[in-house]
Amino acid sequence: MRIAVYPGTFDPITKGHLDVLERAQRLFDKVVIAVAANTGKAPLFSVEERVALALESVKGFENPPEVISFNGLLVDFVQSQGACAIIRGLRAVSDFEFEFQMALMNRKLRKDVETIFLMPRESYTYLSSSIVREVAKLGGDFSSFVTPHVEKILKEKFAKSL
Repeated sequence: MRIAVYPGTFDPITKGHLDVLERAQRLFDKVVIAVAANTGKAPLFSVEERVALALESVKGFENPPEVISFNGLLVDFVQSQGACAIIRGLRAVSDFEFEFQMALMNRKLRKDVETIFLMPRESYTYLSSSIVREVAKLGGDFSSFVTPHVEKILKEKFAKSL
């Protein structure tokens, strides 16, 4: 069985993430969504909330992936899952330099793990979780960027902060 890990902060998970996930599922027998707990960022949602949002967002998938949070080195998590690849989404050339550096470091740490870069469909190339959070925070319409459940939870989160 060929297993891949799709890591990220998923703060929150977007339709762009789901598009990359669908593409990865066509290439691998199993894809694990790995929600990073130690992001070095200040996420809007707790790791438990991000896992729950991802789980709800993939419920309609024909082959729903596992969604697991992790701490520490990604390559250690990949090994613990018996995976052979890391899936990363590339939206634009600006993503490439950082992703390339990370892929090379991961290769140095674990030579047997490949990094696969997948591009989302064109309609999601500008989309990121931070843009979705900003539009939501400012009261804009972000419904086309996330699942209805994520939209509801984001609206509730920002309503509480007002």
